[in-house]
Amino acid sequence: MTGKVREMISEVQVNARIKELADQISEDYKGKGVHLICILKGSVFFTCELAKRLSIPVTIDFMSVSSYGSETVSSGRVRILKDLDESIQGKDILIIEDIIDSGNTLSYLKDLLGTRAPKSLEICTLLDKPDRRVTNVDVKYVGFVIPDEFVVGYGLDYDQYYRNLPYVGVVEQ
Repeated sequence: MTGKVREMISEVQVNARIKELADQISEDYKGKGVHLICILKGSVFFTCELAKRLSIPVTIDFMSVSSYGSETVSSGRVRILKDLDESIQGKDILIIEDIIDSGNTLSYLKDLLGTRAPKSLEICTLLDKPDRRVTNVDVKYVGFVIPDEFVVGYGLDYDQYYRNLPYVGVVEQ
């Protein structure tokens, strides 16, 4: 996979914003702690960096869902590839996502996880692309609002490539 990547959000900007989000989340969950649900694979970089900066007790679990495959546009069909290992009943849950595009995946996940009786259930995303929204989804913590461009880096991929970039960029053909 080759292609020039134009930087959209620098590594410095990403790290600074993650620290701000962590401070806000730590304050909001002060005295309680939070159970993070990392949505694989794209959110793993963001989840790890966010968790390191939280000053409250943190537990983590993982889910893997798919609505893209090797395409650049969501198919609209959400499939659970890996479900949670632990019960979330009675826990304060924070779903961690890399990007919210159509909203279909997060809307589906929030509804699904809501049936499992968590104490609270919120969403945190590194990137939000509201121009692509098809399904309304309430997101409590947003890193950056971005334009409708296909982005890679910081966990986001194009057919599994570019996840390891330390910034968010756009692949130029």
